[in-house]
Amino acid sequence: MFNLTPMVKNILIINIGVFLIGSFLNFNLSHLFGVHYIFSDGFFIFQYVTYMWLHASFMHLFGNMFAVLIFGPMLERVWGAKKFLLFYLITGIGAGLLYGVADTVEKGRFSTDTEQFVDHPNPEEFYIYIHNYADGYDMVKLGDFADTYYDNPENLSFASQAVSIVNQIYNEMSNIPMVGASGAVFGILMAFGMLFPNTELMLLFPPIPIKAKYLVFFYGAYELYSEINRTGGDNVAHLAHLSGMLIAFILLKYWARNGRDFY
Repeated sequence: MFNLTPMVKNILIINIGVFLIGSFLNFNLSHLFGVHYIFSDGFFIFQYVTYMWLHASFMHLFGNMFAVLIFGPMLERVWGAKKFLLFYLITGIGAGLLYGVADTVEKGRFSTDTEQFVDHPNPEEFYIYIHNYADGYDMVKLGDFADTYYDNPENLSFASQAVSIVNQIYNEMSNIPMVGASGAVFGILMAFGMLFPNTELMLLFPPIPIKAKYLVFFYGAYELYSEINRTGGDNVAHLAHLSGMLIAFILLKYWARNGRDFY
């Protein structure tokens, strides 16, 4: 496990180094380099490359880099450093792009609902808006205001306050950047499962052996379930994880079809 290959070592150094630089400088790099909503003022095309070298917390960094450490060296020994880096970049950037497309569709509806409410504020629509988009906010406080607004629908002051709340929610929620190497990491996991399907891995929790192909299947199923049944407070980009796995599958099939054997 600790016999690091050159490219895996470089990936670990870059990710850890970027995290330490941001921490020591007390500067949130994600505001500039994380992937933003495409119509956000903070969006730049280069973010689809830079986002995958940033992490939101130490545990976020640790989880991704631990996976690179465990699964990456074996793939790099098979492919070589250049091909492994190419695979890592394609799955990471591709996952960011697919997430960006889905996020644009979702945020487009968010933007439309916001504009409609601002143009025609009313208590009923305010209830619907905060239910759909105010995840992570103080729902008790918002609910109390919504009740007061409902009891006084003609009060222009309450209508103005509701518009201000809606604009605040939209501006904050639409500018949350996505960061992390998870798209590339899940691509590595998919590749490992395809190349070494019957390799037995020992889980940490619970400490039982499992074949790589089953681990990949369960991870993919869990991410799909989590994306479909997203709960309040879940800020994990499950779709980016699934995108990384999908791109890895397509890329490996493409390489095989064009005579570039897995091995």
